[in-house]
Amino acid sequence: MKPTFQMQLVNGPWGDPALYVRIRWARRALLFDLGSLASLSSGDLLRVSEVYVSHTHLDHFVGFDHLLRTVLGRDRILSLFGPAGIIDNVEGKLRGYTWNLIHDYPLSLEVFEVNLDSIRGARFACAEAFRRSDLPPRAFTGELWGETGFRVRAGHLDHQIPCLAFAVEEPFHINIDKGRLAGLELPVGPWLSDLKAKIREGAAEETRIVVRWPDGRAKTLSLGELKAALINITPGQKLAYVTDALYSPENVACIVTLAKGADVLYCEAAYLDRDEPLAAERCHLTARQAGLIAKEADVRRLALFHFSPRYQGETEAFYREAREAFGGWVTVPKGHWN
Repeated sequence: MKPTFQMQLVNGPWGDPALYVRIRWARRALLFDLGSLASLSSGDLLRVSEVYVSHTHLDHFVGFDHLLRTVLGRDRILSLFGPAGIIDNVEGKLRGYTWNLIHDYPLSLEVFEVNLDSIRGARFACAEAFRRSDLPPRAFTGELWGETGFRVRAGHLDHQIPCLAFAVEEPFHINIDKGRLAGLELPVGPWLSDLKAKIREGAAEETRIVVRWPDGRAKTLSLGELKAALINITPGQKLAYVTDALYSPENVACIVTLAKGADVLYCEAAYLDRDEPLAAERCHLTARQAGLIAKEADVRRLALFHFSPRYQGETEAFYREAREAFGGWVTVPKGHWN
């Protein structure tokens, strides 16, 4: 089974936080946090449709300018979600530049500030030299983004400032049985993507699907008969992203609720357990605490990141502490696709 979400911890466990999530069937990507993005290609960045920012400390937001420079001339809307204050933060960054030559550029930024019970928004368009235009507020009930193929949810954490944790979830996964496809003498081709899209949309069983061969032949079959013949539906993929959080009962409860049953939990582990008092003072997690949270959330695997540079040379200690507390699979991320 090919996973829907392909995940890359952009800078590994020691660098700036940034998680790149490619959505295979949609030919687009999501970014969680905006640490340094120098290692991502322009092609990767041009796939990004939404950005989810935990908070705007420098190491989580320094990549904003890089992303903006890459997408500046494109005809698109780039959406950013973040905690209270992110609209002002983005506006401040945009005001740091001169925009007299972009009036014919079609790009717009839509920035959404996620409060406890509401979401405020603002638009910044190239055509208006990135002047702020406020959008109507809406209620926040946990979900930031929802469409037929996946949804993104958020929870509020305490880092002495507002900080967001995120989860991305696919409602179900669609598998094509290639053996049955060959047995029915049906071709592999773009029509299979159309078939999957109709299933995600919840189209009626009688919906007609045109099967096309490379030689130009075509055949029309119903969605219902193709589903029965070719499709296996399995549980969808889920990942969670957590960084910069005090180990408190309130934060743990929020994280566990958000990450419950995830295939992978990306969780910060800034400190080792011997420095737990310092971690508490700085409102960060230790590797052991990350393992305990992963165990309580019953995730399948744990990926650690955001190690403090004070521990250079002690990489294995993070994984050992987390494994002992979690009792499960702790991934060693190296910036590759997972």
